[in-house]
Amino acid sequence: MPAFRTLDDAKLKGKRVVCRVDLNVPVADGKVTDATRIERVVPTLREILDKGAALIILAHFDRPKGKVVPEMSLKPVAQALEDKLGRKVKFVFTDWQTAPAVDAKPGEVVLMENTRYHGGEEKNDAGFAKMLAGLGDLYVNDAFSAAHRAHSSTEGIARHLPAHAGRAMEAELKALGVALETPRRPVVAVVGGAKVSSKLDLLGNLVKKVDALVIGGAMANTFLYAQGVDVGKSLVEKDLADTARDIMKKAEAAKCAIILPVDAVVAHEFKANAESHTYGLDAIPGTGMILDVGDMSIDRIKSVIADAHTLVWNGPLGAFEMTPFDNGTVKVAQYAAERTRAGKLISVAGGGDTVAALNHAHAADQFTYISTAGGAFLEWLEGKELPGVKALEA
Repeated sequence: MPAFRTLDDAKLKGKRVVCRVDLNVPVADGKVTDATRIERVVPTLREILDKGAALIILAHFDRPKGKVVPEMSLKPVAQALEDKLGRKVKFVFTDWQTAPAVDAKPGEVVLMENTRYHGGEEKNDAGFAKMLAGLGDLYVNDAFSAAHRAHSSTEGIARHLPAHAGRAMEAELKALGVALETPRRPVVAVVGGAKVSSKLDLLGNLVKKVDALVIGGAMANTFLYAQGVDVGKSLVEKDLADTARDIMKKAEAAKCAIILPVDAVVAHEFKANAESHTYGLDAIPGTGMILDVGDMSIDRIKSVIADAHTLVWNGPLGAFEMTPFDNGTVKVAQYAAERTRAGKLISVAGGGDTVAALNHAHAADQFTYISTAGGAFLEWLEGKELPGVKALEA
């Protein structure tokens, strides 16, 4: 990963710092219901203030598509931000049609209105980027989750101001670099989820980067089908059988082991606590659906992780939202957490379903690093350049 500028490289005292963060948090009845993303950026915000700067915060909220939509205002978030930060936060409403006048002195905090109220934000409009840059003297990006978007507040603004990574962004980039760019080998990736079609780029990149690739979830069904396994009424993308075979050939050429289920938990209806049985792959009923990996598969995956020094995880191994089909994900996640606690494994995971699954397994807080980013984490795994990160390169 190229070198990038951090807060250590910034002279903050007396400066007006424009800081892009992710405040796209859940709100109900005017109250923030999950402040995780706010909590992640508080260290950066406090450091900027403690070093004698004025702080102007930029963020988006939902998708107002360039219009002022009152229910998509960041105003309800200002109070939650104030509570977590322990500093008074001044909220500035603007429709962004004209440059807002912002008066912020060292030690003061200003939260600007939703940047997506301006139609040029998502188009990376040069004029809007220049308007945003006019708010301050230097720019800090602490929103990795938005770094895959070339928007005015994530990429365009960095063309007008000295740009630096905030502490959360810095931690994310270092963790990801350790996971795939300069990892301790062997490296194992666990990739699950519903569809191969949504993770083609991911799989294609990982087979070149890791020593073993565990494929689970419904996407494993497509690989099994491609090998001639009768998967009954399981979710499968039959039209991608050739693609699956091609991925396996590329993995073989790259000396990456593909780890697929060797047994499966099968039910005849898709619902929690449905009657289920474990079958070998040669005995799956024609009317059955594969909803989880079986015990032999779990043991095989655990043995692969036992030999690894680095683990990258994206996607559950089964229908973890429903018992008992969470068993595979829970047991493997807890084993990875155990190895991490023992100092034998560096474990990095990310993606919405992944974080939910690891939280469900009570394992997330024991992983080395959990990325709360969705699309940005996935695009990084796919080997794509992230515009918001590129803009921070020294």
